[in-house]
Amino acid sequence: MYVADSRASSPTRDSARAGGPPSGAPASANGAARPEAGRRRAAVAPTVLALGTVSLVTDVSSEMVTAVLPLYLVTGLGLSPLGFGLLDGIYNGFSALVRLAGGHLADRGGGSHKWVAGLGYGISALCKPLLLLAHTLTPIGLVLAADRTGKGLRTAPRDALISLSSTPETRGRAFGVHRAMDTAGALLGPLVAFLILRATVDGYDAVFTVSSCVAVLGVLVLVLFVPGSRNRAAPAERPTLRAALALLRHRDLRRITVCALLLGLATVSDSFVYLLLQRRLGVTDRWFALLPLGTAAAFLLLAVPLGRLADRVGRWRIFLAGHGALLLAYALLLTSWHGTVLPYAVLTLHGAFYAATDGVLMAAASDSVPEALRSSGLALVQTGQALTRFACSLGFGAAWTLWGDRTALATATAALAVCAAFSFTLRPNAPRPNTPRPKGTTTA
Repeated sequence: MYVADSRASSPTRDSARAGGPPSGAPASANGAARPEAGRRRAAVAPTVLALGTVSLVTDVSSEMVTAVLPLYLVTGLGLSPLGFGLLDGIYNGFSALVRLAGGHLADRGGGSHKWVAGLGYGISALCKPLLLLAHTLTPIGLVLAADRTGKGLRTAPRDALISLSSTPETRGRAFGVHRAMDTAGALLGPLVAFLILRATVDGYDAVFTVSSCVAVLGVLVLVLFVPGSRNRAAPAERPTLRAALALLRHRDLRRITVCALLLGLATVSDSFVYLLLQRRLGVTDRWFALLPLGTAAAFLLLAVPLGRLADRVGRWRIFLAGHGALLLAYALLLTSWHGTVLPYAVLTLHGAFYAATDGVLMAAASDSVPEALRSSGLALVQTGQALTRFACSLGFGAAWTLWGDRTALATATAALAVCAAFSFTLRPNAPRPNTPRPKGTTTA
């Protein structure tokens, strides 16, 4: 269904072969030709599918660790919620410190998106076996920081490759397909971790060992099957850090970045959501690793439909609707309802939040960033979001320690409602992605 049609070549390659736009195809504002009328357009480029495979394999590895890490730290090592919040913030937010560097290196190198991404995947793979040697807060924090350094290096170049291999009209679908494949790995990872914990005596070490082997496989798939960026003509704008930061002068990208920042400040970490569910429902340690499966399953089923819907009705609408789903999930956790439907409802809404925001945000930001600075521009948005989610993890862990889990969640829910309302008023005033637009403009 999503394999690219071999008869439809990318506009950039067609132009390069013929020395200009294909015959009969009008040129877009940035010089890329649009597909000919009557020719079936490729649904998703092969590069997207290859990167999706890499993400699938890598997520099996990383989610095996993520699924057992909260329980390992809180129950096995006896960390307080504040201590766990610190480590979880490092795990999810440290990558913000290197995302700009990764995006800049990829743009600066011209066609080096693949290799910068590969460096990031390689660093993360090397960190997995080190968890076998770390048994106290400091070494575990250092290992997680190094792992997130790898994630920070690879995320922007990878998303830039997805964006550059897609047309503006299908970009939401392309990111949706990639995120669906990525989430398939997130679905398999906790399941593999659960089976390992049940089958082995020293379960945590076994999980970390298998995770290391799978991570190496992901790097090999990237090197062997993901095509590198093709050489492009010299950009009119030199890819410098100053030029990347100057992108924030563009109104739409600035508003997208500010909203991602605000909403990240009130987005509770996944691990805390699962710990809250465990406490509410009395889930045993053995079954805890299965909770992320609910989120991953909903994400997997909804990523492509919501990506396509975002291409049609507007990406910002879908992005804000996703935060509405997250608000509802928090509200359910705050109620006194203890029915059997509660975990399914919360995890479904949690997965819908990611399906409506993760890839959709990158698709919206891509439309406001020139091709020569695509990786750097996406890194700006990702960096702001990662930093604020790091702050939220620290704040939520501290609030839980001081006031209890219920008061902490109520505070986060109120903050998210305020930030979502403000983001609705600040939304980019851009036309829908599938509507005609004046020459030289972009959509969000």
